[in-house]
Amino acid sequence: MNNNDILRRLRYALDISDIKMCQIFELGNEVIAVEKIKDILKKEHEEEYFSVSNESLKKFLDGFIIFKRGPLDKKSSEEEVFHPKKNSNNNNIILKKLRIALNFRSEDMIKVFKLGEVEISDSELSALFRKPTHKNYRECGDKYIRTFLKGLTVLYRN
Repeated sequence: MNNNDILRRLRYALDISDIKMCQIFELGNEVIAVEKIKDILKKEHEEEYFSVSNESLKKFLDGFIIFKRGPLDKKSSEEEVFHPKKNSNNNNIILKKLRIALNFRSEDMIKVFKLGEVEISDSELSALFRKPTHKNYRECGDKYIRTFLKGLTVLYRN
């Protein structure tokens, strides 16, 4: 999944308006005009399509955490780096940031995955949130992100 697709699905699932998208980007220290949001939400083959970088997606997710939960505590803020080419590790970070922003516990995450029509165990879920150096770490594939966003859509739009 590309970054634009993730933003498009998240926006739909949580019914985020263009203006709120701009506000969320601003909270993450990136200023994006409403007109640019429309270009971000377009499909790759459409005219005026604007590709979102990993850094911009990271800023959006950081802004989303602030938008949903308030300012970050600087002491506990751990900098996570989005890799420019390696998508799977980025997926782990994306899932983690969405979990934080939505204030989900393990049970909530498992419920959302189930709504997305995938059964995931507690141990499988915790492996996705471990550090990459941990022996039980598991990379999060596109399937899990897609399923999670589908489950969010069912949870919030139905």
